[in-house]
Amino acid sequence: MVLKDFGVAPSRALADGLINNFLLAAACLIVINNMRYYLPKREKYWYVLVISISLSSLWLLIVRVGLWALYKDDLAYMRSLSQTSNIRYAIAFLMIGCCTMLSLLWYSQQDQQADNQRKSDMERLAREAELNKLRQQLQPHFLFNSLNSISALTGSQPEKARHMIQQLSDFLRGTLKKEEQQWTTFEEELQYLQLYLDIEKVRFGYRLQTIIDYDEAVLPMKLPSMILQPLVENAIKFGLYDTIGEVAIFISAKKVNDLLEVSVQNPFDELTAAPVKGTGFGLASIKRRMFLLFARYDLLQIKKGPQEFITTISIPQQHESYYNR
Repeated sequence: MVLKDFGVAPSRALADGLINNFLLAAACLIVINNMRYYLPKREKYWYVLVISISLSSLWLLIVRVGLWALYKDDLAYMRSLSQTSNIRYAIAFLMIGCCTMLSLLWYSQQDQQADNQRKSDMERLAREAELNKLRQQLQPHFLFNSLNSISALTGSQPEKARHMIQQLSDFLRGTLKKEEQQWTTFEEELQYLQLYLDIEKVRFGYRLQTIIDYDEAVLPMKLPSMILQPLVENAIKFGLYDTIGEVAIFISAKKVNDLLEVSVQNPFDELTAAPVKGTGFGLASIKRRMFLLFARYDLLQIKKGPQEFITTISIPQQHESYYNR
């Protein structure tokens, strides 16, 4: 339209427009392709300005040389070409500048998403490493106690020692299997816990009594693998270590809204209870594990009464896809 005002023939104006737009599109493609391999950070605004000025100038030079070579004999057209150079340059500068800025924003967003994904993966790997470390701390203290008990039984009660070795073997085999899975059902966890209790009952004999009460509805509910054993171990430690009589440990499980709630109760006398040294894996570590999984510190509750000590763990029931991550 502008060229027609300068008296340029429609055919020349059409060819001029096609050449201009083709070269302008090529310049924009150069910018887009360059952004794939080099994305400016601090100097990005200067980069946009320099690229826009440089490519616009180069584009105008190529356009003028190319059109001069094609239509140098057409004096009216050459005069219009000279007179519209500033307009052409301004349009090219705006187009290339917009293309550069949009490309910068697009690839910056892509780069930011990639950074966020890398950070998320690193945090996930760090969280999984810490979870594995916490889970691996479960076994040494229990294993050493079991081996000491087997050693003590070998001379006086060899049959009981052999039975305990078989139970310990089954328990450790189950532990190795559970190391491969982050989640399990309450039913599977209960079977694993029963193996642990059978071994402890060999150690403590009649002194250790356990009562397990649960609703059938909780059997398929999910919970972190091997999360109940340290709770029961803590109850045995504080319930039996400072007494010589029979002690009952109560374990109950029920569904509360969308939570699997498991409580472990043991007798406790604060006046006579002596602090027991352990490996450092206690309720604080369980709370840490729950935070790593659910980002909540309120899922482990401790209630200490005059004659009882109750720990309650609440496990949110997530969507099935959560357990397959």
